[in-house]
Amino acid sequence: LRHQRRDDFWKHGSVCEEFDRITCPVYAIGGWADGYSNAVPRLLSGLRAPRKGLVGPWAHLYPHQGVPGPAIGFLQEALRWWDHWLRGVDTGIMEEPVYRVWMQEGVPPRSFYPERPGRWVAEPSWPSPRIRTERLVLEPDRLEWRSGKDSSASQPGSALEISSRLTVGLVGGRWCSFGVEGELPGDQREDDANSLVFDSRALEEKLEILGAPVARLEITADRPVALIAVRLNDVAPDGSSTRVTYGLLNLTHRNSHERLEPLDPGRRHAVTVPLNDVAHVFPAGHRVRLAISTAYWPIAWPAPEPVRLAVFTGASGVELPVRPAWSRDAELRPFERPESAEPSEEVDIHSFGVTRRIDRDRATGETVYTVSVDATETGDIALYRLESIDLEAGHAVEEHFRISETDPLSAEAEIIHRTVSRRGSWQTGITTSTRLTSTRTDFRIEATLEAREGEKLVFERSWDRTVPRDLV
Repeated sequence: LRHQRRDDFWKHGSVCEEFDRITCPVYAIGGWADGYSNAVPRLLSGLRAPRKGLVGPWAHLYPHQGVPGPAIGFLQEALRWWDHWLRGVDTGIMEEPVYRVWMQEGVPPRSFYPERPGRWVAEPSWPSPRIRTERLVLEPDRLEWRSGKDSSASQPGSALEISSRLTVGLVGGRWCSFGVEGELPGDQREDDANSLVFDSRALEEKLEILGAPVARLEITADRPVALIAVRLNDVAPDGSSTRVTYGLLNLTHRNSHERLEPLDPGRRHAVTVPLNDVAHVFPAGHRVRLAISTAYWPIAWPAPEPVRLAVFTGASGVELPVRPAWSRDAELRPFERPESAEPSEEVDIHSFGVTRRIDRDRATGETVYTVSVDATETGDIALYRLESIDLEAGHAVEEHFRISETDPLSAEAEIIHRTVSRRGSWQTGITTSTRLTSTRTDFRIEATLEAREGEKLVFERSWDRTVPRDLV
């Protein structure tokens, strides 16, 4: 939190600063429901060493445990890679396309999918010259198609204003899913209702995209610090809205993450908002929706003051990376079935469950989003037993995200985490609590840690830190 712009702290751990220093072969693997899937295409674009990329439909899990499915034989795939590069065995892996991804079919919005319909597709290089850019221009209440990057239709247009409720984002799911029910984004209609929304006409035929869509917008703001959230949604004929991908930008970072510039209220700015990479099929009869908001809670902390943005139609649009069909997709080598080591002798004593609840106080306007991970039977610690070492262990988590619809300084995030380990009469437990709040000028972090052996408190510590806001 003390490093709110791209300084040496971030550069030290960022391979993009010196891609050429990486000379070993790289196989980068991720999942579309993971928080880190963008790293795969970025590595393929930047590295010059031998490289491959693979992105499945998975959350933050190994591909042989992949949820949403289908899971694959990841250990066999890793062995093919290492046999080629470490043992000189010709496994054929380097003759296969550089980038292979799960092309996700359009589906009704759900916060959990055990399996995600789709198919494996591949590109022989990345960035791929086969991907073409199609531009949709923002017009009042609609998206109009433009071929390529033609900007001849970029007229001043009208200014459409938006000042979102600060609860926009509550149906956005977790930033990084771990394959647990309730973590994926649900039906976007609630968030769409408090956003600027632009819909295309119904598609006459299916549309496939692969890559990172980019919103290019002309805006004004009435405050020097503002956030913009841009979502690309798939709208079915019944009106349901599935989030395909999204992008966030602190507008003081519009020209650089290192050299920040406050907005000049009332001045017109051209901003580029990259959305997360994705592979998605919009079915025929569906509509492409672009939704713009000034908040995305609790994934993004709100700006210090309520913000009103104006987006200029005609001059604003979104570029889609459209992927044409490729006959070689059908010839891809199938992945083997998932394999793994024998599971440990783990016995549930109190199996865990996840509950998610949104409570709205209509009198005060406060909304509390609560996530609890605890024992399904007791609501306390979720326990399991490792028979081989005669150990019982478990944990419980509570997350509370509070905010008023109109006051950004009401934002509060609190996480309480409890763990326990026990064997016979011996037992240890750790409880941590962390709370983040902010004023107009500062962030405040309050935290406590308690460690116990049996009932005896053996260690405790507390923190109370204030960090100045740096154009956030």
